[in-house]
Amino acid sequence: MNRLICAVCLVWTGTLAAQEELRGSLESSYNAWRESIIRKDSGAWQRTTAPHRRMEVKNRIVSEKRAFPNAVFELPAPPPSIKELKFLEAKQNGPTAKASYFGKIDFGVGGSPTENLIVLSFVKGGAGWLYDRADFVNLAALPEVRKELSAGDLKYLKETPEAQPSGVVPPTPLEARAAKYIAKVYVFCPGREVQVQVNKISRHRFANAKEAEVVIGGAADGPNEVQFSTRKLEGGTGKEAMTIRVYLMSETAGVKPIKAFEYLVQENAPVKPFGTDSFVVDAATVAKLNGR
Repeated sequence: MNRLICAVCLVWTGTLAAQEELRGSLESSYNAWRESIIRKDSGAWQRTTAPHRRMEVKNRIVSEKRAFPNAVFELPAPPPSIKELKFLEAKQNGPTAKASYFGKIDFGVGGSPTENLIVLSFVKGGAGWLYDRADFVNLAALPEVRKELSAGDLKYLKETPEAQPSGVVPPTPLEARAAKYIAKVYVFCPGREVQVQVNKISRHRFANAKEAEVVIGGAADGPNEVQFSTRKLEGGTGKEAMTIRVYLMSETAGVKPIKAFEYLVQENAPVKPFGTDSFVVDAATVAKLNGR
């Protein structure tokens, strides 16, 4: 019996030591990435950021016709510090890992921060862990979860897939061309998941959302292809109204966005499960974008 107890103690001690080692590595990675943002050090940012995230950031910036890498550091406030937050757990699944923290997360926007949750994601690189992204969870509508996390109960993390490392490193996207015309895809899809692809380059997923995202690579002269698919989500009725649009964004002050494409579904109307269509950027469209 004593041998069994000793064996269990050794396993438990080893598990705690492994988690502390993982925690230290992940926190060092995040702090180095955060420091690169604060110092506006593009070289350090490249070294501390996951490859797929670096390319996604670059593609978005050039698709908005902003300067890379300077625009990486054009943030309203620095990333939050985790120094004063309560560490909850660090988990690894193959080449991916996540670290979760609870507390008054300060985004530097003023006011008095409330206690919320932040989950940091990482992927394994040749020289160690690289920062991927942060997921902030506002617990204002989840007071019971806030109480649980404050007391050290991690049930919410275990039940939330987004808080667990997937084990799969996202592929690095192809490098996008600098946009000639800035475009955004807008989707309103209560009760549905909608996936949109523009020019076979810019891929977007919306779920029960009312959101807009930048079209990677922007719009081009001539025809531009739009593909979409839709499916009902659990809890949806399949009768909700839905909208998919692509807007062209003017760089001329005072000129409103131009609606270049629209697929509109009224309430109770049938919805296409998928479709392929296009919009054209011609001389007349360019003249409108330039305010002429």
